[in-house]
Amino acid sequence: MTVGAVLSGAYAGDKQSPLSDTTNLAAGVTNTDLYGHIRRMRTGTAIAFGLAVLGFAALGLRTSGDIPAGEIAAIQGGLTETYAITVVAFVPLVVTFGLALRGYAALPTLVAGVFAGAFTTTLLQGTGFVAAWETFMYGTAPESASETVNELLATDGLTGSAWTITVVVAALSLGGILERTGVLAVIAHAFTSAVRSPGALVAGTGISAIFINALTAQQYMSIVLPGVTLRNTYDEFGLDTDQLSRAVEAAGTPTGALFPWHAGAVFMTTATQVPTLEYAPYYLFAFLSPLVLFVMAATGYTIDVNPVSAAADADDPGETPAATPGSDD
Repeated sequence: MTVGAVLSGAYAGDKQSPLSDTTNLAAGVTNTDLYGHIRRMRTGTAIAFGLAVLGFAALGLRTSGDIPAGEIAAIQGGLTETYAITVVAFVPLVVTFGLALRGYAALPTLVAGVFAGAFTTTLLQGTGFVAAWETFMYGTAPESASETVNELLATDGLTGSAWTITVVVAALSLGGILERTGVLAVIAHAFTSAVRSPGALVAGTGISAIFINALTAQQYMSIVLPGVTLRNTYDEFGLDTDQLSRAVEAAGTPTGALFPWHAGAVFMTTATQVPTLEYAPYYLFAFLSPLVLFVMAATGYTIDVNPVSAAADADDPGETPAATPGSDD
């Protein structure tokens, strides 16, 4: 239950962060403005997360237990004995999130946060300039008195993200190959022939993202393949690209950790020592995020059709769209 709550909060935050890899990927492969993509996801994410919080509140009222005060004290002691914890330590967070909230692009925001982190490491910990950048490149290996602190704070640095970057590049490469060979065009045509409304297109996109998650065991593939395949289809139905980016991320990103063979689930199980099938029933956000997307698609809520695009693709070429209020027509 605890792991389900942690994952629900983590993925909800991931979908609203301009620094998230999947958020940037969904916006990139669909040619959508990053912050436009985040704004489009905001309503559905808030509803799904709010329902998850209510669900965990109900579950919490039926459980009991004691807070391990001794373990908490040991963690606090390990932190204070090893690190200089002051207000200055929050400078990297303030810089990173401040620039992100101001709308700066992810790359310069992260670079600024890295420099702020190196500066505070040198200032607070007395670490040399070279050692600070070695930490950035290769990660940390804490040696505190608390084994829990050591496990929590051990990282692999920039080199540890090489696997993620490799998978993203491979996913994008596969999408490019499928596009240039015409495979995606055939899939898009078959998909379009079965779709009769914008809402059905959005729901179908979400379902396809979940299936690709299950088949490829990578959340990046669940974003890249539908995102590249259906871009033109959304134009035909008069839907902006942020509708596509929302659909692939709302259904693709959080559901990967539900499949035991998925890379995300393997990582979660390794990190938490809780098997996938044990935390899955309590990972409420993974069920609620695509469910909210499907309800929105069925009701048409936030499914905005661009009247100009819709008129251009109308069956009757002589049909003229209605004049907009305040126009000169």
